[in-house]
Amino acid sequence: QVQLVESGGGVVQAGGSLRLSCAASGRTLSTYIVGWFRQAPGIEREFVTTISRIGDSTDYADSVKGRFTISRDNAEGTVYLQMSSLKPEDTALYYCAASMQGYLIQTRQENYQYWGQGTQVTVSS
Repeated sequence: QVQLVESGGGVVQAGGSLRLSCAASGRTLSTYIVGWFRQAPGIEREFVTTISRIGDSTDYADSVKGRFTISRDNAEGTVYLQMSSLKPEDTALYYCAASMQGYLIQTRQENYQYWGQGTQVTVSS
């Protein structure tokens, strides 16, 4: 199995940028489809973005398209989430997750088997 640790969260003003990292240990990261999800207080956890095992396919939630970019470096065992033009509504606990299910990408969180502990992103207005 794989262990995931997120980092890079923090407090940023609206319009600013942050880059989140998801570092994997244990089983080789290239075995897994990886996704980012987020959960704001009082709201169910929601899909943000996903990337295929070799990074040739991605998908994004409509709310982050054009602002967020997911990438991965399998040699480094890390997946990144570059977030730009941040809005207060992006404030949430961000989780990365790994899935063995799916052909290229995976948007359904119930199909992810491994989860990190999350990193907090707070966007002030």
